[in-house]
Amino acid sequence: MIVGTAGHIDHGKTSLIRRLTGKDTDRLPEEKRRGISIELGYAYLAARPEVSSGENAIGFIDVPGHERFVHAMVSGASGIDFALLVIAADDGPMPQTREHLEILRLLGIARGAIVVTKIDAVEQAQGDLAIAAIADAVAGQPAEKWPLFPVSSITGEGIDGLRKFLLAQATEMTHRQAGSNFRLAVDRAFSLSGIGTIVTGTAHAGAVVVGEAVNITPLTGSSRLQARVRSVHAQDQAAQQGGAGQRLALNLVGVAVEEIPRGSWITSADLNHGVQRFDIALTVSALHDRSIGQGLEVHLHHGAADVMARIYPLDVDRAQPGAECFASVVVSDSLSICRGDRLILRDSQAQTTLAGARVLDISPPHRGRRSASRLACLQSLRAFDDAKCLTVMAGIAPIAIARLCQGWNTTEQALVQLAGQAGLRVAAGMIFHPDQWTAYQDRLILAIDEIHAREPEMQGLEVNRARRVAAPQLDSDAFDALIDQLMAEQRLERRGAFLARPGHTVELSKAEENLWKSIAPLLSESPYNPPRVRDIAKLTHIPESEIRANLRRVARLGEITLVALDHFFLTVHVSEMARIARGLQDQHGAVRAADFRDQIGGGRKVAIQILEFFDRVGYTRRVRDDHLIRRDNPFVIH
Repeated sequence: MIVGTAGHIDHGKTSLIRRLTGKDTDRLPEEKRRGISIELGYAYLAARPEVSSGENAIGFIDVPGHERFVHAMVSGASGIDFALLVIAADDGPMPQTREHLEILRLLGIARGAIVVTKIDAVEQAQGDLAIAAIADAVAGQPAEKWPLFPVSSITGEGIDGLRKFLLAQATEMTHRQAGSNFRLAVDRAFSLSGIGTIVTGTAHAGAVVVGEAVNITPLTGSSRLQARVRSVHAQDQAAQQGGAGQRLALNLVGVAVEEIPRGSWITSADLNHGVQRFDIALTVSALHDRSIGQGLEVHLHHGAADVMARIYPLDVDRAQPGAECFASVVVSDSLSICRGDRLILRDSQAQTTLAGARVLDISPPHRGRRSASRLACLQSLRAFDDAKCLTVMAGIAPIAIARLCQGWNTTEQALVQLAGQAGLRVAAGMIFHPDQWTAYQDRLILAIDEIHAREPEMQGLEVNRARRVAAPQLDSDAFDALIDQLMAEQRLERRGAFLARPGHTVELSKAEENLWKSIAPLLSESPYNPPRVRDIAKLTHIPESEIRANLRRVARLGEITLVALDHFFLTVHVSEMARIARGLQDQHGAVRAADFRDQIGGGRKVAIQILEFFDRVGYTRRVRDDHLIRRDNPFVIH
């Protein structure tokens, strides 16, 4: 369990932790000299002294109380499980008490205790007045239900009772993201002679083991870095692994300390995202009379990061004090964000806490961000009912499982299981709403029925065209899954490059078949540069018009493909050339006309025509003199 202090300057937070743990959290010379905390301090308390393990310790984060160091307080508070609201009996609640209390509320920290310090310095009557003032200050807030402990760090009065209470709370603590990918918010990075790079921070999710490869997402906008974990300290104890809810120190190999600024994130290798735009559920603070309008520039605190951002309310034009709304965020630096992360927003001068927020979606749509369907989706995301949320999202558009795993910091197996529980369909790495899946099927069947009625002499609907007509939103793998199900239900047949309804027949007449038998060997003799219509006409002494009509008829059966004007290729040879093109890209990074010409053994003109055909059907795209195979190409290779 991670326990964090909160409260006004000089209310005894550091002394309290020293009395509870025996460790002084002020480590900087300036802190010692001035007697105040400037940076975060850390200490640990063994839950069971006889057990030496990081899993057995309570970690304490001592946050600064001075108003100039609220940014450090936010950094520490964002990773805690349990709050100690520290209020001195001789002062009572003060301005920073109220701001820290508001920050705890905005961060969603519901578990805690109120500690009234310095009771040795006041008379009973003054202490009672302070407690009454505290009750007024926390009225209507989560802290209203927290237990209150009067203590003295000088005499030790009340300390044992508080310590026992915290140890009991630690035994009840569970971490709901223990099974997720590892995430650690870096609040300090330094180098030790003979050891190397050390980072410290609070683990927000998952676990890391010695020897594991990890990703580092810095705040500089540079590329993601990779490193290996040489050793782990969990809750100030050497360990083989550390995980969610623990303070960790990681010795990293393969990265310099200068490459890991405060605010970076260390994550499992499976998490590879850094985003600059995301959607949030926003709660505006009622502590200050400050609203949030479109494009307001703020300091955004996430973990130990402090970056500039702009806020764009979605369901209102301006969010008033105390209000809740949805908003889109654009940050100046790439952040390693996941759904559910907590944020604090302060004004552009970093003087006033404006709002708290919770991340809902790290991959928001570029269009329709304020549409009714989008707001309904955000509403379901805010409820954090994952099954219901998946149902709403899938009803709007198919869900890419790999992308959602990143945004939700979960596994593919967990999402597939959740989709099954919600009655959703999983196919080709996508999650579909059953109504939407049925609609795709119905549109495809209708399109094929229409082509059969309109052009009965056609074999059917060409696969690439069918996808464009019936399901342009689906990638080729998902569309193949759609076809496979219809074929399994015997509602559809796949005939080469065409889709047809069972029972639909197209046959050549006897004369057409005889003519085709005389032409086919000519196309096979030179598979990658067969004769054109005029050449076949000369070789067979048959009119061009008759040859052309016959080849078009055979093309409708799918046996041949029209690549260029009057230039028909056997479809099997077109597939071979597609594989050749892929091999060239694998070897050279792109397909170039000269290399392709050398591979197929034809002239440059025909090589260019074939590559232009691949561009037209969407197998490749041209970039200057290069042809690049599309990742999600609709081309069917037989």
